[in-house]
Amino acid sequence: MHVMHVVGARPNFVKVAPVMAALGRRSGTTQTLVHTGQHYDVEMSEVFFRQLGIPKPDINLGVGSGSHAEQTARIMDRFELVLLDRRPDLVLVYGDVNSTLAAALVCTKSLVPLGHVESGLRSFDRSMPEEINRVLTDQVADLLFTPSADADENLLREGRPRENIHRVGNVMIDTLVRCLEGANSSRILGQLRLCQGTDWQGLDSKVPRQSATTSPYGLVTLHRPPNVDDHVTFSKIIKTLIDISRDLPVVFPVHPRTRKQITTLGLGDSASQLRLLDPLGYVEFLALERVATFVITDSGGVQEETTYLGIPCLTVRQNTERPVTVTLGTNTVVGNDMDRLRAEVHRILSGLPKRGQVPPLWDGKASERIADILTGRSTHNLVLTGV
Repeated sequence: MHVMHVVGARPNFVKVAPVMAALGRRSGTTQTLVHTGQHYDVEMSEVFFRQLGIPKPDINLGVGSGSHAEQTARIMDRFELVLLDRRPDLVLVYGDVNSTLAAALVCTKSLVPLGHVESGLRSFDRSMPEEINRVLTDQVADLLFTPSADADENLLREGRPRENIHRVGNVMIDTLVRCLEGANSSRILGQLRLCQGTDWQGLDSKVPRQSATTSPYGLVTLHRPPNVDDHVTFSKIIKTLIDISRDLPVVFPVHPRTRKQITTLGLGDSASQLRLLDPLGYVEFLALERVATFVITDSGGVQEETTYLGIPCLTVRQNTERPVTVTLGTNTVVGNDMDRLRAEVHRILSGLPKRGQVPPLWDGKASERIADILTGRSTHNLVLTGV
């Protein structure tokens, strides 16, 4: 069986790594990795491939940046040639980025079986480009691999056949579990002077969690347009983060989009009170995340990771496509209410963080379940339900 994986952005890389590894352990399976080039700089792409052990892409479409329509169209145009040339038995797409939808549309029109990993998530907010990508991809996919029960329910409500839905768990957690040991020995805590009780002779000292006391700090990630593109909204968020930083350090690895807005909107002087960092590799970010006092984010993946790690998460969005992180996990959605954000941080610092539990099947074995399903199924006999 020939499986082709299509990825384009950092969240995809975290998800594809364990699936490729699991399929690589199955005999009779060949794999092709297509990178669309949606994220194309070293910080946003290459470093993740190195750290996650993902093989060098067989094909890089090199689409680069552009509007949603431009990027999606370029991927479709270039990916169709690859698909017709390689003729895989099955294509796997991941998550909800433009690369996901573009490849899905090409597959369904070319009558190539399609599987969607992380299927069924819904924010019910059609103003989000990611929501459109999720909904449309699920409508044309033949195999729907879901991370949680709510995703199954969403797909059934939308008329997808029950036999095509496979709840396998969360493949992002597979990668997190595998990388925890590397995160434990990361140098990043020492480099940022975020540990106590250790003699820091050099910035490259390794700091296992067990050998040092971590100083309290908050960790922030922000990149979504509603938060960073509007001057008023982004200025309020930065002001709130500065207020919070008076109680403890706020560490902020800055997405390129966000860094550009800080400069464009003239927020550099005020934001300098925060610990602004360049984008981090997966292992370095995980090292910070796993011992943070809390995380403030608008990232879907970070909501999942913090739930698994038991770290309080405050999501600066009006909604989430991952409600299980709220109902079972450690996530609290605060919207754009900065007073509430301050109040939730105060609650955490007062010793009253939200407690949670790990959702079912978030056990580091989701990719093995996917591989079992794929290798036990003949894709040549797969009914194309998306056409």
